[in-house]
Amino acid sequence: MSVISSTLTGGAVAVSKESFSSTLTKNIVAMLVWLTLSIINGSMVHTFLRHSLFFENPRYIMFICMVINDALQLTLVTALYVLSYIFRKIHASVCGLLIMTAVLTTRSTPLILAGMAVERYIAICFPLHYGHMCTVPRTLLLIGVILVLTATPPLTDLLITIVHEPPSFFHNAIFCDHPLLFRHRSVYYKNCVFDGVYLSFVALALLYTYCKIMLTAHAVSTGLASVKRARNTVLLHGAQLLLCMLAFVVPSLQAALISLFPRFSVEIRYIFFLVVYIIPRFLSPVIYGFRDELFRKYWTRYLTCGSRSVVRVHPGLPKVNL
Repeated sequence: MSVISSTLTGGAVAVSKESFSSTLTKNIVAMLVWLTLSIINGSMVHTFLRHSLFFENPRYIMFICMVINDALQLTLVTALYVLSYIFRKIHASVCGLLIMTAVLTTRSTPLILAGMAVERYIAICFPLHYGHMCTVPRTLLLIGVILVLTATPPLTDLLITIVHEPPSFFHNAIFCDHPLLFRHRSVYYKNCVFDGVYLSFVALALLYTYCKIMLTAHAVSTGLASVKRARNTVLLHGAQLLLCMLAFVVPSLQAALISLFPRFSVEIRYIFFLVVYIIPRFLSPVIYGFRDELFRKYWTRYLTCGSRSVVRVHPGLPKVNL
C-alpha cells in the first residue's frame, strides 16, 4: 500500500489537462497553507522550549513531538506535490529519501495520538498512580519505540528493493511515486499486513481509553461543563484520527472515484491532497494550542510579545527599547 501515492504526485500526471492559471493557483494555495502552519508550529515549538515546566509534563512532550512530526510531514508532502509539477522525474535515491521520511511521519501520527490517549486515560482513571507511571524517561522511551516501529516498514521496503532491483535502478530518474519506486509485489502485501495490524491496534487502544475516560468523567463530574469539555476533546481526537487514517485507504478510494469520474481526476486528487494531508495538520494547534489553558497562556504571551518587539523606527529618530 502506498501512503504517499498519486494523491500527492498525481497532479503532474494530468498536468496537461490543467491550465497554467489553475496549476499556479493550486500550488500557491499549497504553499500558503504550508507557510501558515509552519509559522504556527514554529511558534508552538518556541513556546515549549522557552518554558521548562513543559519539559516535566509527559502530555506536553508528546504534544510537541506531534507538532514537530506534523510540521515535517507537511513540509515533505508539500514538497512532493510541488515537485510533481516542476519536475516530472527526479533521481530515484532522492525520491526514496523523501518518500521514506514521509511514510515514517505519516505512520507516526496515529501512534502518538494513541500514546497521548493512554496518558489521558491514566491521568483521569488512575490519578494516584500518574506520578510514577507517566514519567519523562518513560515518555522519551515511548517516543523512541514509536520511531522504531514506524521506521521499520520503509526500511524493509528499501531492503526488498535493493535485493530485487539492479544497482543502476537507484541512479535513474523516475516519477516520484511509492509504487514506482518500490515495485516488488512483496512490498505491497507486507504493507497491507502491517497496516492492518497497526491500524487495528491503534483503533482499539483509542476506543478503549476514550470510552473509559468518558465513563469516568460522567461518574466523577459535578457539573455539565467538564463532561462537555471531555466529550468535545474526544470528538476532536476522533476526527483527527479518522483524517490521519484516511492516508492509509486513500489510494484505493481515489482510484475508484477517478474510474467513475475520469473528467475530474485532477480535482479529485487535489481534494484528497487537502483533506488527507493538509486539514489534519490544523487540528493539533486547535486541540492543544487554543483549548489547553496552560499552553494557551504562554503561547499567546509569546505571540503578543513577539508582535510588540517588531517596531518600525523612523530613520532620523533613535530606537526605543520596549
